[in-house]
Amino acid sequence: MPLRFELDPEATPELLDSVCALWVDVSNAGGAVGFVPPVAKDDIRPELLKHLAAMTEGRTRLLIGRDEDGAVAATAFFTFNVHRLMRHWCWLYTVMVHPSHQGKGYGRALMAAAGDAARDMDGIRGIRLTCRGGTGADRFYEACGYKEVGRVPGAIKVADDDFRDDVTMWLPLN
Repeated sequence: MPLRFELDPEATPELLDSVCALWVDVSNAGGAVGFVPPVAKDDIRPELLKHLAAMTEGRTRLLIGRDEDGAVAATAFFTFNVHRLMRHWCWLYTVMVHPSHQGKGYGRALMAAAGDAARDMDGIRGIRLTCRGGTGADRFYEACGYKEVGRVPGAIKVADDDFRDDVTMWLPLN
């Protein structure tokens, strides 16, 4: 069953709890979404509240995907540039699909929905994102049409002896 996508859902306490729980589950399954396992809701919630504040200020938008039961199964956050020479593209952050839905094509569906949503945003001509090297995420994004445009070796420290590349990807929307 395909996901149902919604851009800018109402930020209810239930939605925020669902996104927080998704973020915890993805992080603890090894997903490269800003944390290293193990994490709990109390670890994630401050970061989610920063996203919520940016949403309230109009600097960030949330895309969610709901599964057949209506549960939040996927998310991506769009963040807009304030620099006048870079307002024609946006960032995509915290791209997540619940681990129980891996292998169902939901990740590709999320990326397609994100591209469609960005195309409908006034003046947006491209999406930029970064991913953690060594996870295979760069190959996934390439399969979704993104191109690697930069790599900083060892820029992400996930453990005292584990440094990963910070990979920048780009999707032109025209």
